[in-house]
Amino acid sequence: MPERFRDPAATVDDRVADLLDRMTLDEKVAQLGGVWITDLVSPDGFQEERAARKLQNGIGHVTRIGASTGLRPAESAALMNSVQRFVVEKTRLGVPVVVHEESTAGYCARDATMFPQAIGLAATWDPQLVEEIATVIREQLRAVGARHTLAPVLDIARDPRWGRVEETYGENPMLAGAIGTAYVRGLQTDDLSQGVICTGKHFLGYGLPEGGMNHAPVHLGPRELREVFAEPFAAVIRDAGLASMMNSYSSVDGLPCAGAAAILTDLLRDELGFDGVVVADYNAVELLITHHHTAADKAAAAMQALTAGLDLELPAFDCYRELTRLVDDGTLDVAVVDRAVARVLASKFRLGLFEHPYVDAASAAAVFDTFPQRDLARRAAARSIVLLRNEDALLPLDLEHIGRVAVIGPLADSERGLQGDYHYPAHTEIVYELDDRNPALLPQAGGAFSPGPHYTPHTTPLAALTTAVGDWAEIDYAIGCDVTGDDRSRIEAAVLAAERSDVALVFVGGESGLMPHSTVGEARDASDLELTGVQLELVQAIVATGTPTVVTIIGGRVFALPWIAANVPAVVEAWLPGEEGGSAIVDVLLGHVNPGGRLPVTLPRTVGQVPIHGTHRAGGGRSQFWHDYTDGPASPLFPFGHGLSYTTFAYDSFEVRAGTTATATAVSVEITNTGSRAGDEVVQLYVTDDVASVARPSRSLVGFARVDLAAAESKTVTFVVHPSRLAFYDASMQFVCEPGAFLFAVGASRSDLRVRATVELDGTVEHYLQREIVATHVAVS
Repeated sequence: MPERFRDPAATVDDRVADLLDRMTLDEKVAQLGGVWITDLVSPDGFQEERAARKLQNGIGHVTRIGASTGLRPAESAALMNSVQRFVVEKTRLGVPVVVHEESTAGYCARDATMFPQAIGLAATWDPQLVEEIATVIREQLRAVGARHTLAPVLDIARDPRWGRVEETYGENPMLAGAIGTAYVRGLQTDDLSQGVICTGKHFLGYGLPEGGMNHAPVHLGPRELREVFAEPFAAVIRDAGLASMMNSYSSVDGLPCAGAAAILTDLLRDELGFDGVVVADYNAVELLITHHHTAADKAAAAMQALTAGLDLELPAFDCYRELTRLVDDGTLDVAVVDRAVARVLASKFRLGLFEHPYVDAASAAAVFDTFPQRDLARRAAARSIVLLRNEDALLPLDLEHIGRVAVIGPLADSERGLQGDYHYPAHTEIVYELDDRNPALLPQAGGAFSPGPHYTPHTTPLAALTTAVGDWAEIDYAIGCDVTGDDRSRIEAAVLAAERSDVALVFVGGESGLMPHSTVGEARDASDLELTGVQLELVQAIVATGTPTVVTIIGGRVFALPWIAANVPAVVEAWLPGEEGGSAIVDVLLGHVNPGGRLPVTLPRTVGQVPIHGTHRAGGGRSQFWHDYTDGPASPLFPFGHGLSYTTFAYDSFEVRAGTTATATAVSVEITNTGSRAGDEVVQLYVTDDVASVARPSRSLVGFARVDLAAAESKTVTFVVHPSRLAFYDASMQFVCEPGAFLFAVGASRSDLRVRATVELDGTVEHYLQREIVATHVAVS
């Protein structure tokens, strides 16, 4: 009988059906798990004997060659080819493997370009730029044979105590959906045979954990769960064809996401229309036993997860080993196994792996960290920087009147400080810093395969400043203190440096990573949002000298900075800018680049305001009836969307052409650069539903555009808002757009609205589906 599954002209469905018919139960189950690459190698290289034991029936995924080794691109690609060749040529059916990797801020591997961490990408408010970055990541992943990435993170971050806020695109579902869509388009492309499968994570509600603690339970009602937390996922599914999804570690209203059909099937597939493969967050199936206590043993956990709709166990087989026995003893219907296997196989066919399982290892290095890629990393980092405060126009620095610059702080000359928790090598510290007394969180092969602190060339702020101003201004560097600890012995030297300088540039923040010494990142949550260690004391001591001071925050934590915001003339938020971060920061400080980044999160005054964000429902965001707390304002320190510029912008010729509940509304505004230098403005469109059948957000972002303008230049921005974009879940959980009065407002932040108008949307109550929301169309002319 002809092997139809090998026919590239056959449909994917026909190929899947044919291959399924030929597979034994063991071969089917083998497709539903992964194996660590380090389990297939020794210090001497790929080991066929190990592969014969681990891969005799094939395998679904091979886990992270890049992020769990120190191999360079050519070596990594060659290893992938060795694994692929074994499976294709030495297993009965020759089903190729999928190698998956991480790429939240660039491919997490040695020699890969390190772009800004995700929160910085969101701060650019620039989907086109993000798609350009994703294209580079795709080229690098494909070069080494990795065809599935565990990114982007689409969680809505509503609790800054949670360490993984930095991996997200912020607090707003519309912004996160737009940035996530751009990321997925750049990686997957319109043709998966030329792309890399993206994984949206973590489904669902992971960004609002109890107490801000990682993996903690989430308490959300069905309306908020859908309208806010599911919306970025829904957007990327409908607008970019997201091909993979990963469960959240948390439970939602008591349902652990890894084992809840209500979440992984009813909501994800039936409501949102997802048709791809669902993969487990690492060890999530076992956590049904050890964390959630909804399964008594591995067999019960496997049964619960698979029937809920979790197709593939990662990082390696554990609980899903029990599936064969469960089918054999009649506990599990083989049709449930077939359903998951079909999804995994379909992804492999769509990737074209059966026709092209190997890559050209010799040419892999040619697309890694090239000069154009580094230029892109620098441009992205610069566009991510947010100017929070700039009293007396201290920035950009006037070098004609500066003879000496004090460069101060623990992040001034730290390559490590430029990295987020999913940058390599910060991420791989969890491997190379573990000793034999620690439980192995990641398996290790040793030798050349062990990861280490392998950095691409990084430019720190000190190095960039030395290059930029060293010829005509003297630089006086003093570290002042560390990121953590109570050592104050070096503050005096920093004060002396500031006193004898014309300006003090202070770089403070945190260390992002996964290890106990890190202050933020996965599993590094905090109960306090202040600067760690004695960094605030350092800043206060520098300000007390009277020297004009600029504070640049570098790190993944959303800090509460009330003293700094009130007392430091210029404050810059640089996030985790990656390998070209120092150059990008200096570009902004010196005025070579206008700061155009905007906050993708709300900055609180104090941790006691959490959760604070820009889309509180009607009646939220303030204390009734005096509005403020007894011990401070209820308002944020800096609102969502905030960011200053070195130039000014006027908003004119505002017009709203009202549609109906069935037709689109058009909003247009003319933006003019009224300053003397080029700059870019992030034009933000918000809408308020004046009266609705349920409490609606007091102000919702429904469109935005980052507009570059030369001095005195004007451009018109037009938003076309479909009524499905205004829809919500009513009292009976129907997704509807109701007629009535809507306030449309355009401005530079949620709290800086320049023009507004209320219009009446006529019509009847129109029913829509969340999976069919039409994205706001934006035109700039």
